[in-house]
Amino acid sequence: MVGKYLVHDLPEGRMSGRIVETEAYPVGDSTSHAFIGRRPYNDSMFLAPGHAYIRLTYGLSYMLNMSAEAEDIGAGILLRAIEPLEGLPLMEARRPGVPLRDLARGPGRLTMALGIGQSFDGRDLCTGRDLWIGVIEKDVPIGVTTRIGLSREMHRPLRFFEPGSAFVSGPRKLLLPPHAETLTHAPD
Repeated sequence: MVGKYLVHDLPEGRMSGRIVETEAYPVGDSTSHAFIGRRPYNDSMFLAPGHAYIRLTYGLSYMLNMSAEAEDIGAGILLRAIEPLEGLPLMEARRPGVPLRDLARGPGRLTMALGIGQSFDGRDLCTGRDLWIGVIEKDVPIGVTTRIGLSREMHRPLRFFEPGSAFVSGPRKLLLPPHAETLTHAPD
C-alpha cells in the first residue's frame, strides 16, 4: 500500500495523496476489530479485499481501513498517513490553519482532510467512483517497525512507512527507529 495513491473525487474537485504509512491488522491479531468475530459494526473487515472499513475512534475521529483477506476472513490495513498532492485548498478548508505536513499525518487527520466519514464504510476502494486507491507509479523503499499507540501486541513489526517522509505520523525521531528494517520493495 505504501506508495499507492488515495483519491477522493468530489463535485468541487479532487483530493489525493500518496500513501506513506500503514499498519496491518492480520487474522488472529488481538488488537484487530475483527478479532472477536464478525459483528454488525465490523462487517466491512470481512468483505473481499479492497473494501473500506470506517471506524469512529474515541468518539472523535474516523479511521480508514481496507479489508485485506479473502471474503469472510477479517483482517485489515489501517491507512495512517498520506502526502497531500491534489486538492490542497479543499483539505485546508477542512483543517484550517494546519501546516501542510500535518494535514493528513495520522489516521484521524487523514480522514478529516479528505472528508471521509462513516458513509464510506463498505465501499470498494479498488473500483470506487469517488473514493479509490490508485496504482503505484514506482517502487519506494519501505520501512517496517512496530505499530503506534497499542497496549498489547506492541512487538509485532506491522507498521509500514516511507523512510524519510515528513508526512509519516509520530515524532520526527520515529521516522526510522533504530530497530526498524528497510525493504527495497513492497512485502508480499
